[in-house]
Amino acid sequence: MPSLLFPSSLNQRTFTRSLLGLSLLGLTQISLAEQQAVPQIAADYVNDGILPPIIQWHGASEALMKSTDHPWVTEFELSDGKVSPDYEATMAWLNKLVEHSPMLNKVSLGTSPQGREIWMVIATKEGVATPTELKQHRKPTVLIQAGIHSGEIDGKDAGMMLLRDMVTGDKGTLLEHANLLFVPIFSVDGHERQSDTNRVNQRGPVDMGWRTTATNLNLNRDYAKADTPEMQHMLRAINIWQPDLYIDVHVTDGIDYQYDVTYGYNVKQGLSPASFDWLEKRWRPAVDQALTQAGHVPGSLVFALDKTDISKGMSYWNPSPRFSNGYGDARHLPTVLIENHSLKPYKQRVLGTYVMMEQTLKTLADETVSLRAAIHKDKYAYLDRVTLAWESETQAFTWDFKGIDYRLETSPISGAEVVRWTGEPRLYEALPLEGKTKPAISVSRPAAYYVPAQWQEVIDRLEIHGIRMTRLETPTQVRAEQYQLTNPEFDNKDYEGRQRVKTDVSKRFVTETLPAGTVKIDTKQPLGDLAILLLEPQSPDSLLQWGLFNPIFTRTEYIEDYAVEPMAAQMLANDAGLKAEFEAKLEQDEAFKADPKARLRWFYERSPYFDNEYQVYPVLRAL
Repeated sequence: MPSLLFPSSLNQRTFTRSLLGLSLLGLTQISLAEQQAVPQIAADYVNDGILPPIIQWHGASEALMKSTDHPWVTEFELSDGKVSPDYEATMAWLNKLVEHSPMLNKVSLGTSPQGREIWMVIATKEGVATPTELKQHRKPTVLIQAGIHSGEIDGKDAGMMLLRDMVTGDKGTLLEHANLLFVPIFSVDGHERQSDTNRVNQRGPVDMGWRTTATNLNLNRDYAKADTPEMQHMLRAINIWQPDLYIDVHVTDGIDYQYDVTYGYNVKQGLSPASFDWLEKRWRPAVDQALTQAGHVPGSLVFALDKTDISKGMSYWNPSPRFSNGYGDARHLPTVLIENHSLKPYKQRVLGTYVMMEQTLKTLADETVSLRAAIHKDKYAYLDRVTLAWESETQAFTWDFKGIDYRLETSPISGAEVVRWTGEPRLYEALPLEGKTKPAISVSRPAAYYVPAQWQEVIDRLEIHGIRMTRLETPTQVRAEQYQLTNPEFDNKDYEGRQRVKTDVSKRFVTETLPAGTVKIDTKQPLGDLAILLLEPQSPDSLLQWGLFNPIFTRTEYIEDYAVEPMAAQMLANDAGLKAEFEAKLEQDEAFKADPKARLRWFYERSPYFDNEYQVYPVLRAL
């Protein structure tokens, strides 16, 4: 088609989507001549030629799609499952739907760094608009978010279809006994960094958003540290709206296999074992059955131990609190991570997500009592010991894995062996699983933590998480444990905008008078376990390891050699025990003996002039 038919600033696909979007919103009508002039969306995606063979799919869930003349047809359906609308078109369509139905309301969770609103749609039978109203009706609530990685946007189009069918079609009964909170686009800025080449491993939609935010941070690494405004908005929403179930929709990368919808949650060994049992025994069987009946192939999260040798087995993932499902485990909010298979076509993935959402509402209605009992049990368990870090071990169970066959070839490009997927189904029986389910570091549960008032950034983060705290109104003497930190190891490069640090720890008892304004955090509260994981230095997602306490590793006062020499002589003359300790150190440590600076520092560290707060963790553990 001659390029003069299109404005110079638009390519054919963008022009097509603009016309389709305007038509969907009732803002324009496409004439017959215009329909003939608009280029058809390609049957293939631009990256099909470099991806493994596509597995043709047809399933009963295709009946969920509306015809192109339906008054509420979505851009996804109008494009036969290939296109997803941009932010403006998405919200314009949803705004019309919300205005059309008394069962829908929407609220802004807050704005992004680039100034876009993060919207949440509230779907209830009663037309609830506030958290107070939601709580009064006592129905279970699921919060489903799409686009935390905005190129992985399956949940947005699935949720739009489901909302429409509940308020204009025959799915209204889903809201009789359950509520839906729906965030169509979480990473709104990343969503608008769109291109057809953003995710090379993924089949659609035609234009995809970007994995990270406008400040290049990964929201699904930000739950614990909560650096981004987007995550802070989401955590406040969770605290305010108090959902009973949380679903985070993604699209995975990695190997080829038969499953199109994979998903997972916390492990039994974690901090929410009752929630694990509910998800495993009540929710998962119903969802798997619904997906299978609709023509999909559900499975557990897929992470190969070796992508070139599937026979080595799979990883059984125990997520930490930086991830959505690990965070849900820590705060006792049952949380599901959906990972649709990137090599499956967009239509297949979206329809599978729709089925999953629909069945979740049904199961939530049927299993309200059992779910809330599980959450309550986890919240108030108050374990005497809490595991901070885990070691890998072989699991007692295996996996009959529905994979795809492959062969290995030596690449003339890289010279290495590469995998060539054949597209032929293959069952790998009884694959072993390796997972971090063996406790590596655990601590006793303190009665409380005390955080000095000057560590305001730390206190702010704890408040954003919803952790309850009080401030001392008068100076208070406490007997507590304090960590001395030694041998800090800083990462060589930043990770997610932070310079992470690990350190050895030792404990000592101290008696201190804490000033008024010191923050006290009782661990016997629903988010007490989360507080422990954020405040214990050896926890991989502690605020210390994320770098929020890095200033304590900086020495700010020094002593000149000319002052140390006479001071050391006085110390040796006045303290026979110190003299014996120094002489033993010289005899036993040749490196120390040969290092003049180390010898002088040894005396400085034992003098009253040394900084007694250097590498001392300022947070106290109350006994």
